[in-house]
Amino acid sequence: MEPEQWLAHYDKRLTDVATRAKEAGARLRQVGATATSPRGEVEVTVGAGGTLENLTLTPAARTLESDELARLILDTTRKARHAASAQIAGISTEYFGEGPALDVIKQHLPAGVRVTNHRDDDDYFANPPEITR
Repeated sequence: MEPEQWLAHYDKRLTDVATRAKEAGARLRQVGATATSPRGEVEVTVGAGGTLENLTLTPAARTLESDELARLILDTTRKARHAASAQIAGISTEYFGEGPALDVIKQHLPAGVRVTNHRDDDDYFANPPEITR
């Protein structure tokens, strides 16, 4: 291969990489996710970094105890953050492929913490539900 051909090929590769990086950046800036609690009391929207962008509480949220509502908000936020992380991982895989670069990206994504849907026994007995008749 002649030096001019090699240089033209290399220049084209650099241009392609720059174009793909711009496309990936534009798609990553649009990442966000919304999650709703199982019974619909809480709706949460997060951005690409997992930052809370919107929180909506329905009238049904007023019937919850404050600690239960707080836990529900946190669990719903975790669901939204996990969904945003999945979007970022998908876009990153599409543009960068599997490998060390993707591993670094995944290390810096918002945590996909397991969402709890029930109270453990210790919490139940420490904070029993109010019983009414």
